Amino acid sequence: MTEDDAQRFEVMRSDLRRTRLAGDPDAPAARALAEGEARLRIDRFALTSNNVTYAAFGDAMRYWDFFPTGDPAWGCIPVWGFADVVESRAEGVSSGERLYGYWPMGRYLVVQPARAGQQGFVDATAHRAGLAAVYNRIERCAADPAYDAAQEAQQALLRPLFITSFLIDDFLDEAGFFGAAQVLLSSASSKTAFGTAFCLALRRGRAGAPRVVGLTSAGNLGFCRSLGCYDEVLTYDALGGMDRTAPSVYVDFAGNATLRRAVHEHFGDALRHSASVGGTHWDALGGARDLPGPRPTLFFAPAQIARRSAPPPEGWGAGELQRRIAAAWAAFMKPVSDPQSPWIRVRSGRGAAAVRQAYMALLDGQVDARDGLMLSM
Repeated sequence: MTEDDAQRFEVMRSDLRRTRLAGDPDAPAARALAEGEARLRIDRFALTSNNVTYAAFGDAMRYWDFFPTGDPAWGCIPVWGFADVVESRAEGVSSGERLYGYWPMGRYLVVQPARAGQQGFVDATAHRAGLAAVYNRIERCAADPAYDAAQEAQQALLRPLFITSFLIDDFLDEAGFFGAAQVLLSSASSKTAFGTAFCLALRRGRAGAPRVVGLTSAGNLGFCRSLGCYDEVLTYDALGGMDRTAPSVYVDFAGNATLRRAVHEHFGDALRHSASVGGTHWDALGGARDLPGPRPTLFFAPAQIARRSAPPPEGWGAGELQRRIAAAWAAFMKPVSDPQSPWIRVRSGRGAAAVRQAYMALLDGQVDARDGLMLSM
């Protein structure tokens, strides 16, 4: 593919199996830069079940609004990854800089840098003004003390998810785990789920720390048990054998309406809190009306970030939040990158065909739980 025929990968918003390629609107041949803008060349990005969640909740959570396609029937799924500045007319942003951020599935992105500082800048493009601020922040790799060029894949694949995992653990801890003795995590093989289990497992031995139970498919049972961060891992069909009187919290990464109902009906009033996080079972999403027990509540990571970033005594302050996340991330990276038995094996692909193949494999649940997909258009 030449620079003149750069493309973006798009999906039909009402049918996630339908995909198409469209001309990249931010390619050099498509538009010149205006004063105050910079053009980024997207080098590589991660594709995980989290991106399927972005698509599944695209309308409700405004994920489609970050990179509009110009056609309301089609959407561009956001991804996390790395890009290089290839052209700049923005003060404080130079060609050649390596950046980490939230990109479209394409070759280019034109941004309007604002509040540029040593660590990075914010994309102040007009249509992004009302969107969650955490997704508009772009980091300079050269100024990130945690950046390691050799671990770019692990950062793109796991850091955004791990931040959500850290915040779920923090939210539950702040709430005293709602008085529960155990936390159930669905889609236990998903990266955000086992990141959450890792954070919860760091509390083992402390007063009030709950047991961590993973729910997964039979095919991923061995993988989840091998991680060591779950106290118990069960297949979905084993749910009925659990003690229905045990005070429990359910963290739903699957988004499967049938499973959600089964959990609520099994535990009833013993279910102290039900949090909805993801939609890995994107084709089984459904409503949450008329369920026994607590009403499922959407966990939105940016809201917890905003709370904890507030200055003390209301929050920790932004610096302290970042320090705590960095400490947990460093601990997490040890098993993830273990040279003998890493939790994640990086699989790379390049080109539109590779991107579509990887995307469809994720939709169909055909990606090995240990594999992390790093792609380029």
